[in-house]
Amino acid sequence: MNAMTGKLRIGLLGGSFNPAHAGHLHISLEALKRLHLDQVWWLVSPQNPLKPTADMAPYKKRFASAKIMASHERRIIVSDFEQRHGLKFTYATLNALKKRYPQNQFVWIMGADNLAGFHRWQRWRSIINIMPMVVFDRAPFSHTALRTCAALALKNMRLPENDIASIASRTKRWVYMYLLARRHPASSTQIRVGKR
Repeated sequence: MNAMTGKLRIGLLGGSFNPAHAGHLHISLEALKRLHLDQVWWLVSPQNPLKPTADMAPYKKRFASAKIMASHERRIIVSDFEQRHGLKFTYATLNALKKRYPQNQFVWIMGADNLAGFHRWQRWRSIINIMPMVVFDRAPFSHTALRTCAALALKNMRLPENDIASIASRTKRWVYMYLLARRHPASSTQIRVGKR
């Protein structure tokens, strides 16, 4: 089934992928299974506005690392959508994707480390109004992430883990879910440090 013609349930995982690693693959496979998704799209960011450019590998290299990491799972699609459309803020990317593929049901996916800094994202409150959001537990952010100002602001919109059916429903946008899952220790920062 093609994203242009079919009605799919799609998880969106954004990031620098600097480089892509087994942790990205792990969270994507968990999302496919537990959220009953048809695909997960990896949105390789041209440049995260909150990260310094000094330690950022060239875009082509990061995109290539994502393609290699996802190559054994046909349901994971590596996308240069942000690069092609000159997008750098998540809220703008999500709006553009919904406009481009109105027939699909999207869910924004991220790790607990991103929830910890979510309040620093451009127009972060509008993201959860665009589509549902699922946060996967990630050490060592498990407890601190749920105590940040963003998590507290969204507390009344948090769905229980057993309400999977609602999370990808087009009629329920103002919701988010925090999922506990087997953790994966991989981190792009540790990989880069290890290469030095």
